[in-house]
Amino acid sequence: MLFNSIHFLVFFPVVVGLYYSLPPRWRGPLLLLASYYFYMSWRAAYALLLLGTTLVDYYSGYRMSQLPNKQARKPYLYLSLISNLGTLFIFKYFNFFRDAAGQLASALALPHYAGPTLELLLPVGVSFYTFQSVGYIIDVYQGKLEAERNLGRFALFVAFFPQLVAGPIERGGHMLPQFRRTHPFDYARIVSGLRLMAWGLFKKVVVADRLALFVNPIFNNPREHPEGPLLVLATLAFTFQIYGDFSGYTDMARGAARVLGFDFNLNFRQPYLSASVPEFWRRWHISLSSWFRDYLYIPLGGSRVGSTRAYANLLVVFLISGLWHGANWTFVVWGALHGLYIIASTWARPWRDTLAQRTGLAALPRLRRILGVLITFALVAYAWIFFRANSLGDAVYISQHLFSGWDHLTGRRLSTLLLEFSQHYRPELLMAAFATGFMLLVEYVLGRQPSPQGWLATRPVILRWSGYVGLVLLILYLGIFNSTSFIYFQF
Repeated sequence: MLFNSIHFLVFFPVVVGLYYSLPPRWRGPLLLLASYYFYMSWRAAYALLLLGTTLVDYYSGYRMSQLPNKQARKPYLYLSLISNLGTLFIFKYFNFFRDAAGQLASALALPHYAGPTLELLLPVGVSFYTFQSVGYIIDVYQGKLEAERNLGRFALFVAFFPQLVAGPIERGGHMLPQFRRTHPFDYARIVSGLRLMAWGLFKKVVVADRLALFVNPIFNNPREHPEGPLLVLATLAFTFQIYGDFSGYTDMARGAARVLGFDFNLNFRQPYLSASVPEFWRRWHISLSSWFRDYLYIPLGGSRVGSTRAYANLLVVFLISGLWHGANWTFVVWGALHGLYIIASTWARPWRDTLAQRTGLAALPRLRRILGVLITFALVAYAWIFFRANSLGDAVYISQHLFSGWDHLTGRRLSTLLLEFSQHYRPELLMAAFATGFMLLVEYVLGRQPSPQGWLATRPVILRWSGYVGLVLLILYLGIFNSTSFIYFQF
């Protein structure tokens, strides 16, 4: 069930109405039932995987809570890790590693057994809910969190439908206490949640899906469009498409949870205004970045070890992060690029500071930040090529042709290129550019407010409702309503 579907438009009001009509003790079971229905609307059989993850991790956490130290808890930690990571490996990575082993053996002229190919449909959201459950288990193992004794409450923590299939990846210490509390009907909170859902829907169906009309034909057939200007435009368009798509989903998830009385952590904080790649990862997909930091980077030694080892830790984390996104070499290269960006940024920091002093940029912090933002944006946008490309060959081809055709570019030539690409997509591009600019302007203005979510609520009623109606009209008039899946559903 997609947030941008008629199915959800019916499902969500029914759940909300029942939720606030029932006595508090029945609300948890209702949400659990609704969450499993939500998940089973894709493929009912895969709800068994979700249930299996829940039961194994509930049992592992419960048993660990009865044991005095980490040494005694380790068997249950391993049980959970093997169960969760084994599920990921079988459904997501088996064929990838099978093919990689075969390619390596062929390159070394070694005999190898091809082995079977598993024809399995990837369960939607499996990477998200397994990471959320693994984070809970590690927190219990380390003694940072008391194990949840109520099976139904723990099952709801794993399966809560707003963030089940694409995050944000929540922590047990943040969500489990919320499931224990009673959430009374709060009109202001519900309005705030609906407003956030509407804004997320705008980013998805107006910005992301309209940009996709231009991005997909070029990235799906890059060799038919060898002109550098078109490839650069498509790369920039995807840069904003993926932001509108993923942050739009997050806004809708946070808004839906808020309507029901729950708070999710912020997952995006104007990432394209970052002045360095490390800052970008403190602003982009924050729940995943912090998960890798806390459960992989720090256990590997983090930055407490020597610089060479710390750089190796960073590269390992980003390689695994790339692989988490998909079993394809394009994602591995994307992760490696970001790892190398951060290593280079960390290593070159003293040199940058010295250069800033000698050129006078140190006395112009605003200009220095603007330059940092532009450079970071260019690096991030380039890496998105590998994220979006269908194959490593396509990504390399696009990279090699980004700068072709610029020597004879004029405004008329660019217009001709767009017209040749398709007369249909030219007006689509103009509407997408308008929607993207509007999104960035609104988020920049609200991002400068002390309380962005409360800003509109404090405006005069005429201005407030004019904003609501205007946003709905933009969605209805410019939205692409074909129930397009969110990009991160494939992960």
